[in-house]
Amino acid sequence: MKKLIYILALFFTLHGWAQQAFEKGNELYRQGKYKKAAESYESILKNGQESAEVYFNLGNAYYKMNRVAPAIYNYEKSLLLKPNDKDTKINLDYARKMTIDNIEAVPQVGFSKMLYNFTGSYHYDTWAWAAIGGSVFFMLFFIGYYFSGTTLLKRVFFVAMLAALVAILISVLSAVFVKSESNKERPAIVFDEVVSVKSEPNDTATDAFILHEGTKVFVKETLGNYKKIELEDDSEGWIIKDAIREIK
Repeated sequence: MKKLIYILALFFTLHGWAQQAFEKGNELYRQGKYKKAAESYESILKNGQESAEVYFNLGNAYYKMNRVAPAIYNYEKSLLLKPNDKDTKINLDYARKMTIDNIEAVPQVGFSKMLYNFTGSYHYDTWAWAAIGGSVFFMLFFIGYYFSGTTLLKRVFFVAMLAALVAILISVLSAVFVKSESNKERPAIVFDEVVSVKSEPNDTATDAFILHEGTKVFVKETLGNYKKIELEDDSEGWIIKDAIREIK
């Protein structure tokens, strides 16, 4: 019992401290002291008290300091915790316009890619809520079917129940598929101002291409001091692991 009380007291103490640090960061931001505001938000994260709001405000502070890589990184971290936040998406688009590299995404081919293009338009949480909504409608249609007094109404509610079941099945499968595909991805942000991407994982290999800070890449594997990355245009190469920071 004493251990539980100690844990609860520690939790509320840390939460109260984090709230004070968050409000202090907000006040510093309003005063235009963006560096100190960022330090205040960072102190919250270093103590394990992460939230979408902290990452969002930290991204704003770095954006004001024209530090494109940490701004994009923290906006991306915020979206992991709050995927459908419009303000974060808008600010992330603004930050991306500050990057030098212009990576054009290539059209994806293959059934799985086409399927992900459809289902991936929505976060797996959205699909999960759609499944819950379909379940509610199914119950309502079942109640309507059960209490209907005419054959015509029973047929209508029966067809509606089947449609709701199909919607639930599609939503659940989509949520599982999007979650699975999302877990496979290892997105990262380039933090070095300029970095050479090698054709092979060694210092003497030829340069495949050059990347600049803020560019988003996807890590495929790690070998020694290098990580194999892929861009949205399907370009691949090896980059020094300290030049990027993984989002997940």
